Amino acid sequence: MGKRIFYFLLTNVLVLLTISIIFSLIGGGNYINAQGGIDFGALLVVSAVIGFTGSFISLWMSRWMAKRMMNVQVLDPNSSLSAAERDIVEKVHRLSRAAGLTHMPEVGIYHSPEVNAFATGPTKKRSLVAVSTGLLQEMDDDAIEGVIAHEVAHIANGDMVTMTLLQGVVNTFVVFLARIAAWVASRFVREEMAPIVHFIAVIVFQIAFSILGSLVVFAYSRHREFHADRGGADLAGKDKMTHALQMLKAYSSRIKGEEQTAISTLKINNRSKASLFSTHPDLDERIRRLSAK
Repeated sequence: MGKRIFYFLLTNVLVLLTISIIFSLIGGGNYINAQGGIDFGALLVVSAVIGFTGSFISLWMSRWMAKRMMNVQVLDPNSSLSAAERDIVEKVHRLSRAAGLTHMPEVGIYHSPEVNAFATGPTKKRSLVAVSTGLLQEMDDDAIEGVIAHEVAHIANGDMVTMTLLQGVVNTFVVFLARIAAWVASRFVREEMAPIVHFIAVIVFQIAFSILGSLVVFAYSRHREFHADRGGADLAGKDKMTHALQMLKAYSSRIKGEEQTAISTLKINNRSKASLFSTHPDLDERIRRLSAK
């Protein structure tokens, strides 16, 4: 599935598990009633607290994690930059102002042969737009502007917060269903073993349900990409945005069958054909919809 899915799932699963374990150790959120059954109202409250806390912690960590995972070099506009680096910063700032952003995103470059870019950050005021060295080498100036406009549109649309709220809802159901399944599993063992089985089963079911729940998040991510394409077309021009997608398609065709590394659901590039685990829709469909706009 590539590092895109691996990092996305790993971050969410680890945060959820950490919060769940802490909750269990401190005795928080007792949802077992006096008769040994489940108090579903209490469980729903516990699930929502864990689910949304995990989601917002992941959001708060997003920019920091992206920088560390991809070894992003942040470009300080007030320092000495090369002509190419300054051009990237100026493009991001110009398009950000056109999108109505009052705080300019951080701008960064990460060393990778992949042709890609991503936007992330907890708020519009604390966002990051990063491009790969491969993108700068493979694409012409118009295509680069189209890619950056797409990423700025993600920030202007508030996609990170929207995805966080959706992830919070998914996490709530994951925690809720995992604990019900764990309670059922613990009924099939001796009474003295039930707490241990319940604790282990919660972890196992939470991981399994997190993977299934990610399908909902990825489906919404694919839907959101069409909006970012339209936003990019409004900022940079329809021709530049279409040209950027066409160059991405040509690049994807050249490396078909190879792994495309990625970490963020806000990256512009993905495999040319979408699947249930794709964060981006099919490039042909993106081009078709943008051309019909």
